[in-house]
Amino acid sequence: MDVTGLGFGPGALALIALYLVSMIGVGWLGRMRRQSNSMVDFYLAGRSMGFAVLLLTLYATQYSGNTMFGYTGKSYRIGFEWTVAVLFMFSIIVGYLLFAPRLVAVARKADFITPGDYIRHRFGSSALTLLATIVMIYALGNYTLAQLKAMGAAVEGITDGGVPSAYGIIALAVIMVIYETLGGMRSVAWTDVIQGVVLLTGFTILLFVIPGLGGGLTRVVETLTVAEPAMVTAPSLETCNTWISFVLLLGCGAAIYPQAIQRLYASRNVRVLKRSLAVMAFLPLTTTLVAMICGLTGRVVIPGIEGVATDQVLARLCALVMQQSAAGYWLVVVIFAAALAALMSTADSALLSISSMFTRDIYQVHLRPHSTEAELTFVGKVVSWVVVAALVVIAIGTDKTLVRLLELKFEVLIQIVPCFFLGLYWKRLGANVALLAMLAGLAVALGLTAVGVTKVYGFHAGVVGLGLNFLICAMGTKLMPDHGRERLETST
Repeated sequence: MDVTGLGFGPGALALIALYLVSMIGVGWLGRMRRQSNSMVDFYLAGRSMGFAVLLLTLYATQYSGNTMFGYTGKSYRIGFEWTVAVLFMFSIIVGYLLFAPRLVAVARKADFITPGDYIRHRFGSSALTLLATIVMIYALGNYTLAQLKAMGAAVEGITDGGVPSAYGIIALAVIMVIYETLGGMRSVAWTDVIQGVVLLTGFTILLFVIPGLGGGLTRVVETLTVAEPAMVTAPSLETCNTWISFVLLLGCGAAIYPQAIQRLYASRNVRVLKRSLAVMAFLPLTTTLVAMICGLTGRVVIPGIEGVATDQVLARLCALVMQQSAAGYWLVVVIFAAALAALMSTADSALLSISSMFTRDIYQVHLRPHSTEAELTFVGKVVSWVVVAALVVIAIGTDKTLVRLLELKFEVLIQIVPCFFLGLYWKRLGANVALLAMLAGLAVALGLTAVGVTKVYGFHAGVVGLGLNFLICAMGTKLMPDHGRERLETST
């Protein structure tokens, strides 16, 4: 790959390496602080997360290297149309508020560990729980894959191609899985606190240094208006439909991220959760908006990049900043330390959720019903290593862009949305109807994708499938209402 490298010297590379390896130390501290060898302690940190830890771990998980690299690349390709990214990040908070407080109240009473625990408790269906678990594991596998690809791109960029992408993926994946299996959620949350602060710092630096490369944001917009008016013109009707589709696809989908749901479970109480979400509502302005500005600046400063290579636009912009001064050099070191740490914090969260769902919802339920807590925790750690090994191999061989990988994940993940958004409030929604609706939604989303139809009148295949999913839930509940199942408490 032809990369305009950042030219980091030995000192900068050693500093970044030391920072990343120190995450293993945090993992060891998390292991020392464990209170029991139980799944609740390993996967939910004993349900003890306070406001600051919960906020920063949600932030570090929600906004990752994908935002830095993938979103920058997307705005480079399509221009101001990617403003929708800011909107769907806001919509994620709306999605949380629709179901999270009620879900957490129920979860604490019923001792949920995984999202599958809620589905099993609410619908009493092993088939529906198994299908939802498989979909979530697939989605998180895809998500982790995107993080690994971004790790490789970042390492290749900061070493000026001296370390190939494949080697970067392997090295960072090993560090990540070591500290994750050492301390579980506690280690992941503590590293997220550090990485969240560094990530906020990195985005702040980007906002102040990158637009200056193009003469300021005003000058960037003026240049694009003349040279590439399509990048700044008002969107067409079909593009507006795509905006709406993105809001539904990522807004609803990201709100039911399994790793995010498990963080909701891990919160100390509902009050702490609501305070964290209130602050989270402002964070798209500090992250997604900055990534879009960087992509637009890149279009002016370094035109002509295409395809997968656009995911390295940020690296190339930072290379230019480094050449300006010693201060610029070390600012870029901070930016890329933040990016690499953020990638790992997002990937380890997804990996932890994959491990817990396989262990709790598949291994324990279908393979070893009488397994002990210690056995389940051990199996979960083994699963983490196996999954990472498989995803590393796939990441090295795939050529999909980061944003397309995210879209593929959400196409299927949002088919679970009715189970949460409707299931928590609509008691007559039964398991059979929910299962049929989910299967129909998945069939449409996967079928359209398989034949190469990614959008219908601007709407993503997954959103079309979700529409059918909701329709079947509504009609099926009218025809086959579930009068007998009232598993959830009416109060929050």
